[in-house]
Amino acid sequence: MYFTEEPITIFTVPKAFKGHIGIIQKNAIKSWKLLSPQPQILLFGNEEGIDEISKNLDVIHIPNIQLNEYGTPLLDGIFRQAHELAKGSILSYVNTDIILLNDFLLAVKQLQTVSFDHFVMTGQRTDVNITEPLNFDIPGWDSKLRHFILKHGALASIVCMDYFVFPKPLYAEIPSFAVGRGHWDHWMVYHARQLGMPIVDATDVVTAIHQNHNYTHLPGGRGVAYVKGDEAKQNAKLAGDVHMPNGFVATWKLTPWGLKKRNSLSALFSFMVDMPRFAKLIKDISFNTKSNA
Repeated sequence: MYFTEEPITIFTVPKAFKGHIGIIQKNAIKSWKLLSPQPQILLFGNEEGIDEISKNLDVIHIPNIQLNEYGTPLLDGIFRQAHELAKGSILSYVNTDIILLNDFLLAVKQLQTVSFDHFVMTGQRTDVNITEPLNFDIPGWDSKLRHFILKHGALASIVCMDYFVFPKPLYAEIPSFAVGRGHWDHWMVYHARQLGMPIVDATDVVTAIHQNHNYTHLPGGRGVAYVKGDEAKQNAKLAGDVHMPNGFVATWKLTPWGLKKRNSLSALFSFMVDMPRFAKLIKDISFNTKSNA
């Protein structure tokens, strides 16, 4: 497949720009704007503040999207519209609380130069507490942020996937998953594995900064969003028979020294190393469910 030199398209579905979540979403989108070459950015939805931030940051706003009976955006129409609007051949869905640095585009560029016809790139995020607007006008802001992340951040479990990079027309048609609920992200990897596509883990070279936040926007909190709630259960049904190892395990790893093929032994080793982080995630979700019951 020939990959054009046109910019990558980053698309997302923001929550309302209110309070702390509004601050961290602005931080994230501003960081995307500063990537070089500058990507095409699409913001989907009609939540409060999306239109204003789209105009202020000169990004594209697509307000007309489909919602389920709970008022949650559905991803099938969003992915379809993103494919239609994308200027180039590469798209990336990114959660709106994720700050990206330019190593993100460098990783994408590296994958474009290898012999893959198609690929899916994802990776682990680094969790950190950020409560204030970041000043992107300070020289070396990205280096200072890296230093802050190294000191205060914590790598999240491999089951937490907050970005996907892929070429057209992959994912132009997907099930009608509810955004921000469980299971759909694992389906993304599982589906690509079924198609025999390389799944590339870019954790070692991409600094995906997740700005921690609470789940007060959703009654029942994080546990309901991912596991216990009706929407999470509906997502699970739409995802079908997605066994966990097929839902997050990459087949390739992008490192500072190049692209490396992963075998079953290396995948098992990665899972074992991740077990403490995975256990903490399960504990947090369980506690969050009980505390919001």
